[in-house]
Amino acid sequence: MAVVYTDMFLDAKTGIAKFSVTVTKLNGEFQKLKDEITQMQARAQTLEDEINKLRGAPEGTPIDQRALQTKIDQLEQLKKDIQRKAEDAQGAYNKRRQELFAPLQDEVGKALEVFAKARGINVIIDGAQVPLLYAAESIDITRAFITEFNSKNPATASATPTPPK
Repeated sequence: MAVVYTDMFLDAKTGIAKFSVTVTKLNGEFQKLKDEITQMQARAQTLEDEINKLRGAPEGTPIDQRALQTKIDQLEQLKKDIQRKAEDAQGAYNKRRQELFAPLQDEVGKALEVFAKARGINVIIDGAQVPLLYAAESIDITRAFITEFNSKNPATASATPTPPK
């Protein structure tokens, strides 16, 4: 019997290199969309500041109510647009993440099985999924598996990210 902590596979420095490359690729594919949403949020903040400034004008200062209402309407629409775009982006990100990670997870699963069979291990418990009260360090195969997987499966970064589908 052995224990593996699969959450350690994702560590950018000490985990499975292919996971880091895949995360970098995925984030790169969505960077432009993330930047666009950030810019929209900055515009919304600017509008909100302008509205608050108009509302906080000293008593007796004439306020163009029509201009104020226009800014309020613009802000409300922008907030709706941001929410929609963010929800769409999150859905697309999750779908693309699944597309990229499913084959890698299968590859790691098969490699873990080969690793276990080569060492006469009949059961592997994922300590990241199952609460363990105690596990001796001698049965923790996480580091050894990551090292072997990385040596047999070098990570290669894609020069140009594949656009999301």
